[in-house]
Amino acid sequence: MFDKDVINYFLDNQGRLFDEDVASTPEEAQDFLEDSMSVVVDTIEEVIEYFDEMGVDTDGLSEEEIEQQAEVFTLPDERYLVVNS
Repeated sequence: MFDKDVINYFLDNQGRLFDEDVASTPEEAQDFLEDSMSVVVDTIEEVIEYFDEMGVDTDGLSEEEIEQQAEVFTLPDERYLVVNS
């Protein structure tokens, strides 16, 4: 479900969401992302749609504010990883 780029990006950047690492290997990262029901989407609109489905109130937030949420990781290829923590 999560490609190598997503897993490595999460491993390198998990500290912005968690005080302590939740994964130290790619396998642990993949397991964590799967267990937490995290998703990868292509656009910020899909992030907003996902938040809406999860019951997260995004009314009044700009796209930039949503991108800055701790659980939203903007991947180098401009996809988004949304981590359920």
